[in-house]
Amino acid sequence: MNEPAKAGQTAGENIPAAPVILPLTKSDILEILAAGLRDFRAAPLYALAVSGVYTAGGWILILLLVQFDLPYLVYPLAAGFALIAPFIAAAFYAISRCLERNEPLSWGQIFGSVRGAASSDLGWMALVAGFSLFIWMDIAALLFFGFLGLSSLSAPELLKVIFTTPMGLLFLLIGNSVGAVIAFSVFSFSVTSYPMLFDREVDFVTAMITSVKVVLQNKVPMILWCITIAGLIALSLLSGLVGLLVILPVLGHASWHLYRRAIAPAAGPESA
Repeated sequence: MNEPAKAGQTAGENIPAAPVILPLTKSDILEILAAGLRDFRAAPLYALAVSGVYTAGGWILILLLVQFDLPYLVYPLAAGFALIAPFIAAAFYAISRCLERNEPLSWGQIFGSVRGAASSDLGWMALVAGFSLFIWMDIAALLFFGFLGLSSLSAPELLKVIFTTPMGLLFLLIGNSVGAVIAFSVFSFSVTSYPMLFDREVDFVTAMITSVKVVLQNKVPMILWCITIAGLIALSLLSGLVGLLVILPVLGHASWHLYRRAIAPAAGPESA
């Protein structure tokens, strides 16, 4: 027989309440960007050090692709590399949370917070994002071979074929359309899940579902936020990833403030 419930205990007492989604407006997007820029200016050395490591990793990967004569993967890798940026952004969440709480900043505190979060389900989210990146890379390669054949092309030849031939233009159109669908899908389940997993003791499935709910319940502002991210990342690509040194920290800090506005604070022990 089941043991009787203790006095004052309800059947659902041990079941954590579902996160409460808050309404957002278009003006919130401008305000979180301003808050992200403010956090960056408050702790620029920490932010630049973290974004510098990420940017250097992007340069190394692109150089390796060029070295191994795979220029057709440079663009999708550079764009897809942004899919794993939210995991790197955990350091920015730590900085923003310290600033929010008026706590002193130190590398030990930042790395301690990130290390603690990485040992939780945030690591599983990183695997999900990495898997999405590999799927995008495989699709990009299949599209390239399907539209442009198996012949090896140098970077100048590749650009000429893509922008001056019907098949090249069709490849560009379909490739970017498929990439946009994958990117928005990843955006939907990760836009608030990373900072939520960093800040609370929740499982990654709950965090992903909550993130999708945030997008569905705030369609216009979240689409605007997605377009903003895409535009800023495009500027970074055009700058040879140099722009990531500033854009990545600002987006990371802004993502923290978006999470704090989009999801009500936890009332119970799930808060970190």
